[in-house]
Amino acid sequence: QLQASGGGLVQAGGSLRLSCVASGRPFSTYTVGWFRQALGKERDFVAASFRGQYAVYAESVKGRFTISRDNSKNTVYLQMNNLRPEDTAVYYCAAGSTLIRSTVASQSAYGAWGQGTLVTVSS
Repeated sequence: QLQASGGGLVQAGGSLRLSCVASGRPFSTYTVGWFRQALGKERDFVAASFRGQYAVYAESVKGRFTISRDNSKNTVYLQMNNLRPEDTAVYYCAAGSTLIRSTVASQSAYGAWGQGTLVTVSS
């Protein structure tokens, strides 16, 4: 089970840190990803921590967002800096056991999803 939190309202240029806490089995070797869905749009890939070894980012967030994890707390973070109004969306975390790094941007690579946390960036 995954629990996402940390969303809120922030002005453009501001920062937020999202957290995704996993309960149950330790997930140190799992791939954990963040996706987002803006109103009326499809859910898009944002970032992933591939089995705790590599970070993968969507082009739109490279250089602004950082994914990290604290395995001792079963928690993955998404630090979001220099936020833009187009970053406004519901953010979801997900976990999966994929062994193929090239699949991390695909929703089908994840078997467990959190409930989402809303991020609103005002201009």
